[in-house]
Amino acid sequence: MSNDLRDDGRISKCFEALKAKGRAGLVTFVTAGDPNPAASLAILKGLPDAGADIIELGMPFSDPMADGPAIQASSLRALHSGGSMKTTLGLVAAFRRENAHTPIVLFGYYNPIFHYGVERFLKDAREAGADALLIVDLPPEEDRELRDPAHLAGFDFIRLVTPTTDDERIGRVLEGASGFVYYVSIAGITGTRAPDLATVRANLDRIRAKSGLPLAVGFGIREPAQAKAIAELADAVVVGSALVEEVGRHQGASAEKIASAVCDLVRALAQGIAQART
Repeated sequence: MSNDLRDDGRISKCFEALKAKGRAGLVTFVTAGDPNPAASLAILKGLPDAGADIIELGMPFSDPMADGPAIQASSLRALHSGGSMKTTLGLVAAFRRENAHTPIVLFGYYNPIFHYGVERFLKDAREAGADALLIVDLPPEEDRELRDPAHLAGFDFIRLVTPTTDDERIGRVLEGASGFVYYVSIAGITGTRAPDLATVRANLDRIRAKSGLPLAVGFGIREPAQAKAIAELADAVVVGSALVEEVGRHQGASAEKIASAVCDLVRALAQGIAQART
């Protein structure tokens, strides 16, 4: 199986398929190694069959400043169970041995990549089978040292747009972006409030006026009804905090039980999305 990203184009193919089906996608976030390697791999393997179209895989970090308490706790659980950049990429490689089509976005902060080494990271992540990077603490003015070599290596580089991003800055943020645009539906940290649909609609319209990339909406989406409402507006719905909270609630259980609990929630969210645009 080839992991040549330029040939596979997993993210673009995913959104093309979703468009043909007339529905929005479901992007699921989980933290690599949470709560332990065996459970984390079981979760990863179960997500696509449960309805995840794209997987965001969090690279565990000790200071995830953009994330709320749930994802911070998931990162700490992963680190305490031996999580590292090496084990994260090992999870991707293990997943790819059984799944050649579901896109994986590596989500996180620049510090672990910098310490691992940019060139080494891109080489190892490419060989493992990752498709894209979403690095939340690198603004466009400061990301060229990662973005340029990432593009050369064949990775999509996903950018965040927030409710406070004005029209002038949207153009700057979207310059060099690829894969999809991640719209942060609330101001603040993850998992703390629900999005306002009127504001989401207005801001997605502003972004679409400047970019033809698919638009994914995340932050604050926890329930199938919310996922359905966002799916009426966006090309994809991102859910993270609700899933890692489910991991936390079952962290003492077997890998199979943890994966089953997470995938049951993913299945319900996917069903909500499927009811949109009907």
